[in-house]
Order: sequence, then structure tokens, then C-alpha cells
Amino acid sequence: MCFNGRLFLKALRLSLWEQPFCFRRWAYVIFFTTLFLLFLGFVLVARALDHILFSGFQNQPVKEPVFIIAPPRSGTTLTQNLLSLDEGRFVHLKMYQTIFPAVCLQRLFDAIVWLDGVFGHPGEKLLGWCEKKWFGVWDDKHKMRLNQPEEDDALFLYAFASEAVYMLFPFVNELWEAGFPDALPPEDRRKLMLYYRSCLQRHLYANGPSMTLLSKATQSSGTVEALMEEFPDARFITIIRHPYNSVASHVSLFVPVWQAHSPEIEKSGPASKAYADLAVEWYKHLFQFRLKADPARYHCIDYRELIRHPRETIAQVYAHFGWKVSPELHAKLEHAADRQREFKSTHEYTLEEFGLSREWVQAELGEVLDFYRLER
Repeated sequence: MCFNGRLFLKALRLSLWEQPFCFRRWAYVIFFTTLFLLFLGFVLVARALDHILFSGFQNQPVKEPVFIIAPPRSGTTLTQNLLSLDEGRFVHLKMYQTIFPAVCLQRLFDAIVWLDGVFGHPGEKLLGWCEKKWFGVWDDKHKMRLNQPEEDDALFLYAFASEAVYMLFPFVNELWEAGFPDALPPEDRRKLMLYYRSCLQRHLYANGPSMTLLSKATQSSGTVEALMEEFPDARFITIIRHPYNSVASHVSLFVPVWQAHSPEIEKSGPASKAYADLAVEWYKHLFQFRLKADPARYHCIDYRELIRHPRETIAQVYAHFGWKVSPELHAKLEHAADRQREFKSTHEYTLEEFGLSREWVQAELGEVLDFYRLER
């Protein structure tokens, strides 16, 4: 298991000792770090048991995995949902599988689900009610359910190498490595990738040893080089959405969380600017990555086309990588495209709300805007 203890202790120091005392922030930090450490300890024990009960996972190959990577609010969820319809080709990660990345725990949950079905699915109904209570408020922004496809951010969170760290510790510049693992020293980056590979091996071993791993991770926008080094046969799908929209939407997800534990954080304050800087650096990093990746293993989707013509966009992905669209998948994509056309998001924000401007985005990402013919 890989865990950046140095960065974790630095985050605690920044939040508890180098800020004016705030009882609410202390309560949040202590409660959620305690919860995090309990989960981490539980997962560590389960992963150790894997070596005893399911040691075969260590020989599980991770062949030609597919990584969907783009800055948040760029259509990665839609792309993952559409590709995951190809159940004969791909195996994806569900939310509960990213929270409990151990074979023995997945086998345990499989047994619980089977037993629940014997008694008429009372547990499933209760869990459905709980999920609406827990996650329902996010449905118009990013619908989350424990048994639905989800990004593998939780895997990196256990290593303390995830942008989710910034929810509790809004010190982006000081904790830059958490959201940008490609900036880690080579040895630390290698350890992180070995841990990540072991997570994918476990997942494939438990859910489809002969399948192709389909992963979505927005936070991997700062990890693409490490992923390419660890998985040289991987295929990368990126998505370009206008940063005027995605950056503002990205920041908007974190501001309410920050203000819950630190009311003094202003919507248009330094924290929002620092987080927007991270999003911009992700754009730059992915823009340079396209030159380093093998063109045959790299495909960039235009967000505008993805929203307007989802079926045709996925068909282009298949054509690029030499995959065949089966009649069953074609029908599923048609149905999904019809649903997508009916969907209207109410989650809209402007850069100005967070103290940002289009002029700033143009100055930072002018080359990206021009290359992809995005409005200035």
C-alpha cells in the first residue's frame, strides 16, 4: 500500500496549526480524518487477506486498459456510461468497488447481495432510500450511486494523492502533489503506480479476468505521464470542453464544501483562484500529453459533439481504436442517446462568480483555445 504520510501530516499542520482557530474547522478535520484513517486501516487489513485468500490476483494481467481522462465537468461521466454499455468488452469500477478495493470484500458483498435477493431485496430497497438521502443533492451536478460506474478517485485518495484532498484541506499550492502526482519524485511516482496497478489487478481478478479495464478519473489529468509509463499499452481518451464552462463548474463543486467547514473562505477568494489554477494546469498538461502519446492509442473527444451526437461520437472512438460496434451495443447507444437529448443540467456557473475572468483564461490557455477552435 502506498500512502503519502508526509503530505498528510503537512495538510493537518496547515489546517489546524497555521490557520486562526475555528472550532467548526477543527471538528470537521478531526472527524473526517479519523473516519478516513479507520477506512484506510480496514482496507489495509482486507488487502492483506487477499494475499492469503486470493493470492492469484498478483498474476492478473492488466492488458490494454482504457483511461478516460479530462478536467472535471467535461463529460467524462457520460463517456464512461456510454462505453460501459459494451458489457462484453469492458469491466468498469463502481463506486463501492473503489471504496473497498479488496477481492475479499467484493466477494463478501457479492454474498450479501445474493442473500438479500433470497429475502426479497429488503437491503437493496433500504440502500436505495439511503443513497437518495446521501447523494440526491448532487444529482443535477454528478449523480452518484454505490452500484453505478464511478471514477477511481477513491483509490488515489487512500494514497493521499487525489484532488479530493482539497475538499477538507483547501491548500492547493501547498499540497500540489495531491492533485498533480506527475510532479512527484520518480521513486514516489513509481510506488503510487505499483499500488494503483495492484488495485486494477484485484478488480479484474474479481470481476472479469479476461475483460478490458475501463477507468474514468478526472484527477488523473495530473497523472497521465505516470499512467503511460506504468501501462505503455494503455489507450487514452481525453475530452476537450471550453474552459470558460468547465473551470467555473469545477470550482463551484468545492466552494460549498469549503464554506461548510471554513465559513471565512470567500467564493471569489484565493482558494477558488488556486483551485482554478490547478484546472488550468491540467488543461496544459493534457495538451502536451497529446504529443507524447502514441496517436494510435490516443483519442480526443470534442465535448460539443459528445453532447449533440453521443452515439456517433462513441462510434468514432471505436473506429479509431479498431473496435467493432455490435448490434446490441448499437441499440443500447441509440437508447442512451435519446435519454441524453432529454437531459438538461441546471448546474451552470460563470467565471466571474469566483473572481476569475475570460481574459485570464485566454492568457493562460490561448494556445489550447486556438488549437481546438474554441471561442475566445
